[in-house]
Amino acid sequence: MPNLAPLEIQALAKIVDELDYYQILHLKNAASGSEIKKAYHATSRNFHPDTNRRLSSELQEECSRISKRVTEAYCVLRDPRRRRAYDAQLEDDGRLRMQLSEARAVHVKQRTEEREGKTPQGRQFYRKASEDMAREDWASAERNLRMAMTFEPDNALFREYLEDARGNKQRAANEKS
Repeated sequence: MPNLAPLEIQALAKIVDELDYYQILHLKNAASGSEIKKAYHATSRNFHPDTNRRLSSELQEECSRISKRVTEAYCVLRDPRRRRAYDAQLEDDGRLRMQLSEARAVHVKQRTEEREGKTPQGRQFYRKASEDMAREDWASAERNLRMAMTFEPDNALFREYLEDARGNKQRAANEKS
């Protein structure tokens, strides 16, 4: 993107808050990490304060505001977790901006749900199973994990622990005989 004319900068400054991060960086939603990086560097050069020292103070302020949005877009899109959270947000409620703390909170929630379950009942039985596994009570762990899976049949972590509990139960039975 070549240096922009003052009218182009003013026009962009007026609409920059109406653009999503992909539009700000001139990207398609399926852009790769390297495409995002290239787009960021190309776009940020045009609005960096050092590049625009010759402009009036009003235009410098507008360039600075655009530059901040370009950097914000890059910080969200370059990180796969933040990008997934942003894409989900765009699809769900159409909000165009995402604070990094929001992206982090979404990621933490997703990881917690993956580890401990999405439903209250799934979490409850998973906690019981965890306590059973710590005591090496494999039969109870298996029973509680099966219950957890009735509430969350697609939970891969529950399935993995269930297989482990069954294997440990079988090994314990073989050692007794």
